[in-house]
Amino acid sequence: MAQSVASTAAKSSFTQIVSTALVPPPHVAVKKDPKLANNWKTKKVEELVDAEVIAMPDSEYMNEKQMAFFRLKLIELKRGILENAGETTEHLREDTVVVPDPADRATIEEEHALELRTRDRERKLLKKIEQSIQRIDAGDYGYCDETGEPIGVGRLLARPTATLSLEAQQRRELKQKMFGD
Repeated sequence: MAQSVASTAAKSSFTQIVSTALVPPPHVAVKKDPKLANNWKTKKVEELVDAEVIAMPDSEYMNEKQMAFFRLKLIELKRGILENAGETTEHLREDTVVVPDPADRATIEEEHALELRTRDRERKLLKKIEQSIQRIDAGDYGYCDETGEPIGVGRLLARPTATLSLEAQQRRELKQKMFGD
């Protein structure tokens, strides 16, 4: 029987988990656009886009502009999470009406539980964002905690709170799968 989800909010955050063998993702080289390679020199940090940061030469890895770019990205991510938290509080207050139908009440409670789980994940992400901003201040941002190697601009754009290189993260996940947490 197919699983049904009660509301649009629940549908948007519902994902079906498919069990697969642990296969490392293929390493895809980030394509650098040579036309954008020197744009970062003349633009302000606020004007830079992801493609221009990727196009920076490897010798400029984690220079002042990249650090400022990622700081702005992290601050924007933090602001968005805090806005969502405020909306959740308002949404939960609005939906506290007494509903006589048990099925409707269960649906509303499930939506609230889902929303609260999402906010809990975002709360944990806020801690990681704060730690990443502190790493920028300390000058450690962009380098793997385990190996000290560069994490890579592409990975940091995808996950600005990353503290491990792709290889170190894959090793950690494999170890967790084999031996548990």
